[in-house]
This record gives sequence, structure tokens and C-alpha cells, in this order.
Amino acid sequence: MEYAYLGRTGLQVSRLCLGTMTYGDWDLDERTSLGIIDRVLDAGINFLDTADTYGKGTSEEIIGKAIRGRRDRVVVATKFKVRTAEGPNGEGASRHRIMRQVEASLKRLGTDYIDLYQIHRPDPHTPLDETLRALDDLVRQGKVRYIGCSNFEAWRIVESLWVSDRMNLERFVTNQPSYSVFNRYIEQEILPASERHGLATLCYSPLDGGWLSGKYRAGRPLPADSRGERMDPESPANRAKLEKVERLARQAESKGTKLGQFALAWLLRRPDVFPVVGIRNADQLADNLKALDVRLSEEDLRLVDQVSPSPYQDFSQDGSFWFEEPRAYRFK
Repeated sequence: MEYAYLGRTGLQVSRLCLGTMTYGDWDLDERTSLGIIDRVLDAGINFLDTADTYGKGTSEEIIGKAIRGRRDRVVVATKFKVRTAEGPNGEGASRHRIMRQVEASLKRLGTDYIDLYQIHRPDPHTPLDETLRALDDLVRQGKVRYIGCSNFEAWRIVESLWVSDRMNLERFVTNQPSYSVFNRYIEQEILPASERHGLATLCYSPLDGGWLSGKYRAGRPLPADSRGERMDPESPANRAKLEKVERLARQAESKGTKLGQFALAWLLRRPDVFPVVGIRNADQLADNLKALDVRLSEEDLRLVDQVSPSPYQDFSQDGSFWFEEPRAYRFK
């Protein structure tokens, strides 16, 4: 297993993080989930991600049982903000709700501290300084070690760091957006902002909802019991995506690897990116671990850029967009 420092912190975590959204009432039963987590921890993955809303809290309960007796070996990340109860304060990132939610999560996890406590989504109704002050208090109380955000735009990340600096509060050390070969929107502003200011990126949906796993291929039947079972492979958008899958899959196979491993290796080439992988069985665990050994060539990277171009453009360099317009529209 490879380990790396989590952003600008001194905390080392495995390059792969186990996502547990499907563990518990939403999908996998407790016995199956516990068995998977045991295998994952034995394989050296020490980073688990959940949320207070996953499985209506059962995901946290399962993790609590899984880490009992080995708490010091595991880095546990959970989230708050999304609605978990009825009523006017059943969601949000106010001080009132944070103080309630952290106690509920600690109880379900069976621990007295959370390694990484993340705001699941921005809360437009709560001042950011109120949220950060409450999180800072939790760190000072020892109930939380580090804090992070999820689904934050670049401007929100920078604003949060400014508030933390101005008010001498704990700062976010991670952001958790969706990121994959087929979903590169964060490269435009979010990823550069995170890299500039030392935030690690925990990317969910690293295989784009299964599109990059290799299970959806042109001319092949859709696998049963999958999200793709209800997909129309003949729609123009899906046909175009399947063509992209084929190009990437052929490139991966030419290297003696699988498409899913190729896609994860593409993310892992960035030292501050930690894919959050969903693992349902031993075969998926083995496949994901092999991604750590895949090394991509310049040819591989060029193909990815051709199939799924990045939106990023560095306007600080010569040749910014206005100089590429027709001569009549160029600035004099």
C-alpha cells in the first residue's frame, strides 16, 4: 500500500480511500459490509469515508463495529449538513446543528474523536464564520482532528481560508468533489485552488458511476443488477460515451491492465488526489489495489486528453484566449 500526507497536514493516509455510502440500509447488509472492511484494512487501506446520512446512519454504525479494537490504525472521515431529520433544523451547517450531529456521529462510530469532519455541501443560509467557529471549537475540544469541505467551488474554498486566517480558526485541509477521466470540471478552478492552498482532493465517483469500470462496453449486454441495467445504450449521448470507453479500454488492455485500473491510475498520478472507491467484494478490492502499480505513459495521457479534454487554461501564460481570436478582434 502507498501512503501520502493528507494535504498540508502531517497525517499519512492510504492513496485509496474506502467509500462506504452503500454500506448499511441503502444497500449492503451489515455482515457483508463488515467482511469487506476487514479485507480492506488487512490490505493496508487505512482511510474510510462515510457521512451521517448514509444508510440513515447505519454506515457509521457499521464502521464503528469494524474499527473496534483497532481505532488507532484507522483514519475515519465523516460528513454533516445534509438533512437527516424532519423540522427546520434537520439540515444545515449551523452551530446548533453541528454540535448535535457530531455527538450523534461519535455515538454511532463508537469513538471519542473523528479524524476528518467534513461539511457535505455548502450551506448558503449559514454564515461561513459560524460554521468554521463551531468546527474550530470541536478541534479544540478534541472531538475532531481535522476539518474538510465537500462539493465546494473554488471561490468558497478561498473564502473559507480567508475567514480562517482572519479569525484565527482551523482551516479546511480537504475538499471532496466528483472527479474522473470523464468528469474533469474541477481542473478549471477547484483543483488549482486546492493545490495552491494545500488542500487534498478526495474524489468521489472516480469511475464515473461505473462507466470507467469496464462493465459497460459497446456491443455487449448490460450487466444485470447494475445502474446501467436501466440505461438506453442506443441514445446518442450513451453511444458517444461507449465509443470513448472503447478507446480507453483498448489503450488499457494494450498495457496489460483493466480500464478501471487505468482510470484510477490517471487520478493517482496527482500526489494530492485520493480516489474514494466503492468496494463490494474481494475481486473489486484486488482490482483497485492493482491500480497502484499502473504507470501511465505520455501516450496514455495524450489519449485521455483527446477523449476527454480538460477545461483548464492557464491565462497567466502567453497565448491567452483573446490572442487566439481572429485578428480583427485582437487587442491593440
